[in-house]
Amino acid sequence: MNVTTSPARSGAKESAVKMRSRPQPSGLPDKEYQEFKREIFEAIWRDLDPLEQQIEDNEHVPHEIVDPLLRKMGAFGLVIPKRFGGVGLSVTQYLPILAEFSKIQGGIRVLMHVHNSVAHGLLEVASEEQLQALMPDVVQGKKSIAFGLTEPDYGTGLDIGTRATRDGDHYVINGRKWLITNSDIATHFMVVAKTDPDAGAAGISSILVERKTPGLTVTPLPETMGCKGGEHGQVDLVNVRVPVTNVIGREGEGLSQMEELLEISRLFIAATSLGTAERAFELSLDFAKKRKTFGKPLAARQAIQRYLAEMGTDIYALRGMIADATAKWDTGRRIPAEASMCKLFGLEAVGRVTDRALLVHGGIGYTRKYPIERLYRDARLNWLEEGPPTIQMAVAAHTFLNGYSWDA
Repeated sequence: MNVTTSPARSGAKESAVKMRSRPQPSGLPDKEYQEFKREIFEAIWRDLDPLEQQIEDNEHVPHEIVDPLLRKMGAFGLVIPKRFGGVGLSVTQYLPILAEFSKIQGGIRVLMHVHNSVAHGLLEVASEEQLQALMPDVVQGKKSIAFGLTEPDYGTGLDIGTRATRDGDHYVINGRKWLITNSDIATHFMVVAKTDPDAGAAGISSILVERKTPGLTVTPLPETMGCKGGEHGQVDLVNVRVPVTNVIGREGEGLSQMEELLEISRLFIAATSLGTAERAFELSLDFAKKRKTFGKPLAARQAIQRYLAEMGTDIYALRGMIADATAKWDTGRRIPAEASMCKLFGLEAVGRVTDRALLVHGGIGYTRKYPIERLYRDARLNWLEEGPPTIQMAVAAHTFLNGYSWDA
């Protein structure tokens, strides 16, 4: 959960359309995709949804149970190309599956989102040698990379405090990261650090650090409000030595990589907002039809009808935004404004939808009798992941002010 990031770092005018350097999988043929989607949807509800109460009670995802199930359904390699053993979905094909994961227990959603988001990001920026070393095991869930960006003592951007000092053919890294999602299972961390503190934006690099490297320690943080079992820990790095070959891309590209990785991850967060909102809406429709007061079902009451109409409107609008942004991304485009606006509208929409879902259910919705109580809590993480609302506003406004055109 990287909770903040600075807006673009210079006042230079941006081109109307900025293309990505390394577009990713074009996806499965439609017939093959529809069959795969049907099978994974069935597995999500058959195998994973029944684990909700256990995870909520224990505040822990039982990886000894969950990981083999995810591996069997191909969930660890959804966005990874087939040449590495992955499923090879396009983003357009992946997001409905991520949305479906977002309807069940939130800790599993967090696990899936971060694992696939960082893997997809590495496909954009890592070297072929690094990809060959990582991706076959990432597909199997044997390796998982966490994004080490957010810090407790500094902001997230030009003012990060973590330093990576060159010492011959190694970097020596010192710093502290926190709210690092999947820190409990990560085998590697993509650590964003200053390699040249005097070079400004050009002095920040991304470096791959293995969990077992001496000097790296992981400490759990307190339990979260929702998405129980999704671990967000603290990573301390004290004189951690890694080869210079562990730099991702080239030295000094870390900030631009961070912006691109957060861009697609924000779109992924919007899809999780959509999935949670859809589930809350489905449950509210069903409850409104069955629950009777004063001899009438709730669905017959105008106030409830208004709530349902507002919920449906938010969901329909969010679906359209995501579809537009995703189509652009899959053509190889960057979507800096669209991603931030999708994330911003998504968190607001799922907030309104879960608010109204609670009102439809009334007092019983505040108990654990229905999943509404959990969905309400789980949705609140979307405010913070990949930057809060104020950051999304700043990024979108800055992007347009610097010449970006979403219609080009």
